[in-house]
Amino acid sequence: MAHLLENQLFTAAKTIEQQLDQQLDRLENLDSDDLKVLREQRLREMKELSNKKQEWLRNGHGTYTELADEKEFFEMSKKSPNIVCHFYRDSTERCKIVDMHLKILAAKHVEAKFCKVNAEKTPFLTQRLRIKVIPTIALVKDSKTKDFIVGFTDLGNCDDFATEMLEWRIAHSGAIEYKGDLMQPPDVKRKPFMNRPQKTIRGGYDSDDSDIDLDD
Repeated sequence: MAHLLENQLFTAAKTIEQQLDQQLDRLENLDSDDLKVLREQRLREMKELSNKKQEWLRNGHGTYTELADEKEFFEMSKKSPNIVCHFYRDSTERCKIVDMHLKILAAKHVEAKFCKVNAEKTPFLTQRLRIKVIPTIALVKDSKTKDFIVGFTDLGNCDDFATEMLEWRIAHSGAIEYKGDLMQPPDVKRKPFMNRPQKTIRGGYDSDDSDIDLDD
């Protein structure tokens, strides 16, 4: 059994080595015209990306902003196909945690528009998207709602999750570009956090989970 495994590993390594050799051979055989074409292609790609970034910035990307109403949301969705939208409520403490992380990610991922809307002031949009729990983050890719992050369950069900964890979770929708491994959550150390009771919509306290159901 061990000998068989050793042979398989050797074969796999040999295949990878052959592929690398082929790539090196292709690069070595490129003449000046080939290199010129590659450089021009790369310059075109860089110019296109630069133009895209300028357009994104003109449309308000790069900053985390609040939308006043549903009309503003639909107007923004016509300009920005990729959206990360936080549905919040002033009385929900966890929404402030989401605000903190999304403000950081908005500056990092200009390819998407990061925003928030007050769920109580946008009843039509909230009902249309079937938002039931606050906070909820709606993830829009290519003008289509692809996913929702409901409460903090997907983030470790704790209040002290890292920004990288939320970034990784958002990336699963395709709304932002991600260079890490989507199959493996980021290996980050949790920040020191003091357990404290969270105020719920009813005015009481709940030390376990502070996500609020809109039907409450």
